[in-house]
Amino acid sequence: MIKKFIVRAEALNNYTLIIFTRYPEPGKTKTRLIPVLGAEGAANLQQKLTEHTLKEAKKLLNYLAISIYYTGKNKQLMQAWLGDDLTYYSQASGDLGNRMNSAFAESFKLGFSKVVIIGIDCPDLNINILKSAFNYLENNDLVLGEAADGGYYLIGLKKVIPELFKDIAWGTSQVLLMTKNIADQLNLSYHLLPILSDIDRPEDLQIWEKY
Repeated sequence: MIKKFIVRAEALNNYTLIIFTRYPEPGKTKTRLIPVLGAEGAANLQQKLTEHTLKEAKKLLNYLAISIYYTGKNKQLMQAWLGDDLTYYSQASGDLGNRMNSAFAESFKLGFSKVVIIGIDCPDLNINILKSAFNYLENNDLVLGEAADGGYYLIGLKKVIPELFKDIAWGTSQVLLMTKNIADQLNLSYHLLPILSDIDRPEDLQIWEKY
């Protein structure tokens, strides 16, 4: 599988887009929305957001490779859900920072030169923003998609930089600020993409209504 992936990478500009998601199992996903949507409804939203994000990402399949990094259930169920034309990896253990750092490390080890990680919580993330993320990596060490809640919906790198993922208060409004401070300390050049909103809390559900 790795050999096939490397060949595919060489044919597609050596870029890869990683999508972090979770299998839509009721009670184990979008838990902050369960009081409003119920367990089944929250899982259904997780499913729809993932499919929406992947549909937009697949518009770039002639430009890059796509990898799904998942939690919950197994590879067979993920393939049955999202198709067998993608590459699937189980996310590493630990906090979000360790899981992202591991995904970057694996991708660079496979020979990719530009790697971007996104989640599935931001339906306004479109093909143009995704393209610009890779374009801005040409002249920057780091690209970040600024989320309205103080986090980030996208991060792009050209090499592993573990410091960006250590001692971050994940899930708080300080994530982006802390990441930028680390980048400044390391003298990294970075570019910020347009501010977009995530769907994490009940008040965010109105974002999804237009889709």
